[in-house]
Amino acid sequence: MRDYIIMTDSCCDLPLEYIDKLNLRYAKLTCNYDGNEYVDDFGQSLGYKTFFDAMRRGVVPKTSQPSVNEFYSIFKQAIDEGKDIVYVCVSTGLSGTENSANIAKNMVIDEEPEAKIHIVNVLTASLGQGLMIIKAYEMKKQGATAGEIVKYIEEHRQLLNTYITVDDLHHLKRGGRLSSTAAILGIVLHIKPILTINEEGRVLPVLKVKGRKSSISKLAEIVVEKIENPEEQVIAIAHGDCLEEALKLKESILKHVKVKDVLMNYTGPATGTYGGPGNIAVFFMGKHRQTHIIDI
Repeated sequence: MRDYIIMTDSCCDLPLEYIDKLNLRYAKLTCNYDGNEYVDDFGQSLGYKTFFDAMRRGVVPKTSQPSVNEFYSIFKQAIDEGKDIVYVCVSTGLSGTENSANIAKNMVIDEEPEAKIHIVNVLTASLGQGLMIIKAYEMKKQGATAGEIVKYIEEHRQLLNTYITVDDLHHLKRGGRLSSTAAILGIVLHIKPILTINEEGRVLPVLKVKGRKSSISKLAEIVVEKIENPEEQVIAIAHGDCLEEALKLKESILKHVKVKDVLMNYTGPATGTYGGPGNIAVFFMGKHRQTHIIDI
């Protein structure tokens, strides 16, 4: 059995210490604002607080997927090392990143027909993607093959729940996740929608909640209701520079369920651009993904 590497992209929002500890190879998205371009490299080139403070001042960032050449370079290096590749990829419903990866994959296979490059879409992003990466490393450590990891992700990704609330609806409107009319009405009425990522890996609103505190409480209620075998799993909370509120969410969840651990980090530029400052997302394994849509 050939050895293989596990790689990902910077949408996964894992803490930098995880990236370093796992020696995780990743393709970098880029963030443009104020006339400057930064690579999304887990807060090294562009600090999380610097990024969100700029958004609070009204700066409008734009993100771009990794280039084909970057994927080609990562893929080619691993293949030249005699290793296969399992790429745990951000949802195609949120980013065009997988398209660049597929083009690069075909380029490498044209040169190296024996190369095995598995691109597996987790149908979510941020720390939900990160949880699947951690699981993949655990499975590899236990002797799983590349194919077994891909099969696990494909069979379990619909059980990976994502629930999100945001503090400012303008960012969802600008990113095309919410209409202008709905955003204005929501702001006037102090509506804080609860969003999820559906079976196709796209963002959908599922609940209307009035007020920030209520929206965070609702996230905790959803976790308690939908999580399965909590004592066996790590849940994850990502936040847009609102650590205190994220910690309150963690506390509310742990009052009702006992989990193996809670992983927390900022949402990086690639994901934070659409959620904006104050976004909070929680990720966990539970019941099948919610697909019911509401009008906001």
